[in-house]
Amino acid sequence: MRIHIKDLSFEAIVGILEEERHTPQKVLLHVKIDYDYNEGNFINYATVALFLEEQMQQMRYTLLEDALEDLSQKLKTLYPQISKLNLKILKPTILSNALVGVSHSIKY
Repeated sequence: MRIHIKDLSFEAIVGILEEERHTPQKVLLHVKIDYDYNEGNFINYATVALFLEEQMQQMRYTLLEDALEDLSQKLKTLYPQISKLNLKILKPTILSNALVGVSHSIKY
């Protein structure tokens, strides 16, 4: 099975610039989770979305790369049935002429 979460949008402290350390900015997450499904063994996408938002807001990451690695590890710990994870974090307001971000794919 594959879960898709696209355009998960919220504000969080993320970045290395002085302003980014004090002012929350909009972030977008795109998530794909492949997992082994058996009857009753499912991953609730709403729970995953809430977890990602809460972690991003709580951890106040400096680098998107650190956020991706940490979130990937935490998701795999919570959901050991994950076989592949694609996670992308975008910062839509950091540049006026581009949508920028970082992505991470891991196969377990």
